[in-house]
Amino acid sequence: MLAQRLNTIMPNLNFDEAIETTKINSIVGKLSREKIIFTRPFRSPHYTITPQALVGGGSNPKPGEISLAHNGTLFLDEIAEFDKKTLELLREPLESKNVTINRLNQSLTYPCNFMLVAAMNPCPCGYYGSEYKKCTCKPTDIKKYLNKISGPLLDRIDIQVEVQRVGFDKLKNDVPETSAQIRSRVEKAIEIQANRYKNEKILYNSELEAKQCEKYCILDEESKNLLQIAFQKFKLSARAYSKILKIARTIADLENEELIKKNHIAEAIQYRNLDKKYIDIETV
Repeated sequence: MLAQRLNTIMPNLNFDEAIETTKINSIVGKLSREKIIFTRPFRSPHYTITPQALVGGGSNPKPGEISLAHNGTLFLDEIAEFDKKTLELLREPLESKNVTINRLNQSLTYPCNFMLVAAMNPCPCGYYGSEYKKCTCKPTDIKKYLNKISGPLLDRIDIQVEVQRVGFDKLKNDVPETSAQIRSRVEKAIEIQANRYKNEKILYNSELEAKQCEKYCILDEESKNLLQIAFQKFKLSARAYSKILKIARTIADLENEELIKKNHIAEAIQYRNLDKKYIDIETV
């Protein structure tokens, strides 16, 4: 439900993004009556999808789901049910934002700068960590289930959170923010990033490279110490370290803060939820 509402809080495509998205849809014959597509794509393939359908291919190589999701969202529901070898094909495109399809007489490269969103149960029975029902799985079964998502692929997922069951009273009485309210905050944060990177060849915090991170994600001593403790405790990789910095930079932007503070780092660390889960399972 949350994933399907992502597009309602995201701004429309800018002109360059719209042209790219329209071209890709034109190649596969999915162009609608509108001349240019300004709505961000949302693709949700079934877990039985083939590698060719996911990344693209064929005798006359055409874009796959990852390219059809370019400038939008690729949602993988029940990600643990996808073929592991198929999922591994996402690793390189998530880094390079492009996918190259090689055939005997030709080689084609398509863009695939998408937001990957995935959902899965926390364990085979679905109740590991639940406040409402006791999990009946053995620690080995839980670890085996989580291992269906490889470490290198999981490491490329910036934000990892658990969503607990919502009680009836909260569903009945809670007054949530509207998509329009959230979208307003998102648009302000994107505007901040556009101004910050006007002299760079990037638009968003997620596109920051190592040297740019050093320039735009400056930490005070308190924040550095907190990040060092998390790095050692959760055995984080260099990639995870970089992602935490980018997320903290985004949290600060959403709060209209120029400097990254300790609380921004603390919140960003909490979004590495599955890193902590692996540690917890190993100590059970």
